[in-house]
Amino acid sequence: MRTLYLLIGFLTTLQVPVWAQSAAKSPFTLVGTAQQAVVVLPATEPACVRLAVQGLVSDVAKITGKTLRVVPDEKNLSGQPTLTVGTWGRSDAVLQKHGKETAALRGQWEAYQVRSSDKNLLIAGSDERATMFGIYHFLEKYLGVDPLYFWSDRAPEPRQILQWDDVAISQSTPSFRYRGWFINDEDLLTEWYESGGVRRLDYPYYGQVVNPAIMKQVVEALVRLRMNLIIPASFIDIRNPAEAALVQEAARRGVFLSMHHVEPMGVSAFTFFNYWQEKTGEKPLFSFYSSRQKLEEVWRVYAQEWAKYPNVIWQIGLRGIADRPMWMADPGISQSDADRGKLISEAMRVQRAMIQEVDQRPNPPITTTLWAEGSTLNQAGYLDIPKNVTVVFSDNSPGWKWQKDFHETPRRPEHTYGVYYHHQLWGAGPHLAQGIPPQHTYAVFRQAHQKQSTHYAILNVSNVREFQLGLAASGEMLYDFEKFEPGTFTQTWMQERYGSQTAAARQAYQTYFAGFVLHDRQQVPMLLDGQTRSFALGLLKKIDLQLTDPVKYQEAETKARQATTESTWGQTSLGDAHPKPANDQELLEKVLRQHQGHTQALRQAEALLPKLEAKQQAFLKTNLISQIQIMLGLEEWLVAILRAKKGLDEGHKAQAQKYLKEATDAFTRMKTGQALNVTDGKWQHWYRGEKKMNLKNAEQLTQSTYQLISQQ
Repeated sequence: MRTLYLLIGFLTTLQVPVWAQSAAKSPFTLVGTAQQAVVVLPATEPACVRLAVQGLVSDVAKITGKTLRVVPDEKNLSGQPTLTVGTWGRSDAVLQKHGKETAALRGQWEAYQVRSSDKNLLIAGSDERATMFGIYHFLEKYLGVDPLYFWSDRAPEPRQILQWDDVAISQSTPSFRYRGWFINDEDLLTEWYESGGVRRLDYPYYGQVVNPAIMKQVVEALVRLRMNLIIPASFIDIRNPAEAALVQEAARRGVFLSMHHVEPMGVSAFTFFNYWQEKTGEKPLFSFYSSRQKLEEVWRVYAQEWAKYPNVIWQIGLRGIADRPMWMADPGISQSDADRGKLISEAMRVQRAMIQEVDQRPNPPITTTLWAEGSTLNQAGYLDIPKNVTVVFSDNSPGWKWQKDFHETPRRPEHTYGVYYHHQLWGAGPHLAQGIPPQHTYAVFRQAHQKQSTHYAILNVSNVREFQLGLAASGEMLYDFEKFEPGTFTQTWMQERYGSQTAAARQAYQTYFAGFVLHDRQQVPMLLDGQTRSFALGLLKKIDLQLTDPVKYQEAETKARQATTESTWGQTSLGDAHPKPANDQELLEKVLRQHQGHTQALRQAEALLPKLEAKQQAFLKTNLISQIQIMLGLEEWLVAILRAKKGLDEGHKAQAQKYLKEATDAFTRMKTGQALNVTDGKWQHWYRGEKKMNLKNAEQLTQSTYQLISQQ
């Protein structure tokens, strides 16, 4: 009889098709009609994981209206479905019970698994950031939560049921070890909300501290994109409690903290001057050459403050006032490049020794960023970079290509290598309008990947909101570069935002990015928003002088053709950021061509607009149309000023006056673009701190020049 039962059972199994057996598997139900899963969050998990769980609970509530219960263990759960979170090395007992198969994660860097099994879900990480990233990856992939939801205003679709037959995410160690954001040129963030405090800077920008509530949103977006590093502001003085609060907010999220390359050891020129003003009332020269002991004292004091945080990535090097070489403010420093290289090398040696004194980690991460003259001196072989320091190469033109030393520097075993990449750069742009498409960012980072420069990647992201496409792409490619494909990413990104109109939206974005013209010889963008502004203001200054003092104008023109320390440094170190046209006629032809391309992009975007749903329309307006309008206004401004200058040069003052009037009118279009980004509610004061591009001041200068010529 037993044999008969076995035979019947065997035959019955044969008769059940594979699909039916699969269907019999119990799904994981996070939120159902009768009950929802309970989140098991062990007490051993750190703050960053707890904050991620809070985000999960909040996201589920937004989607379903239901609030998940969070408990520290499984006591009294009586068979309820669970979502268990655990980190190897912290919650091993829980993981041994529910996820032995994830034990291979032990000892890995930021690797995680998310998997469902028998009505339950497990999120397991190799370290605390891995577990945090696993939670956010699950929210994005399965619940449809935009990592940049605060900046995009894209809420996930409401659903009553959250249930999946199978949940499976497996993420190995990221392609780039340290990867993150530099909040730089953050003029809009600084004054958008009420001030977080006062900063002591002898500088027209950053007089206020970014509101802590905004920094909270910045850091949350960072970690939702699975980035693990942040430089939280420009020129941070960590001894100012209001500024230290920004660092503390980032530290809560478990990310690594670092410093602007202009403030090695956490010390900028502003910090140095403030320190000595408070201590003695004096203002010594900010120089490692002429004030070495005083500078070393400040380095040591600030190193001790930074060392109080657990995840610091130190920055070493030597920078002067206003992100320029130190020798520009100290004529006593040798004018020999070899001697300058020795000075920087000695400073790095001293800084590294200080770090070893204050940082108790056996091998604290240290970087030096080869920006501007650092790149030039390194390329010439004049820098002696200490062992075990990560050498960080920079792009020169914003986001377009690496400087020459990236390609020519041999990779040595005593160093690791990384990169500094600009999604934004105030002086040249992009700043108010994005300019670099994801496929080009990918091409540039592919070179970094091929050249073993993957230990560190810092992205200059400024005010965040304008660069959502680039930031989303960067987050994915830096975590898993081998699997990233820019075309697939772009298609998915467009599909998520524009649905059935994906093809038309993708074409409008493509036309916009392709509209930016390149310099013929250098093959880099030459009319990004900042570059366009610089050309226009430079021409306005010439017109003013031409109208008020023709003799001085001719003298200035002659002097401009002569090399100075500043101009030589700029062309040698930053030439690709500010490529020059052969003459004004070439510039006019370039800007007219760019205007034509952006006009076509605007037509495509506006034709698409009525075909979209309301929330899709809102995103297209803020993420693309507003930026096209700003660029078109800048281009029309520059075209009018170029024509006014030509008219004045040819003795046609009436013609020059006509075009200067057109230049003043161009600001109407820029304001139209900005108005699309300023709505009631949280965005009402978005441009209140707009002081970097400073379009208001540019308009006033243009009106002043127009009035000047009108009165003659």
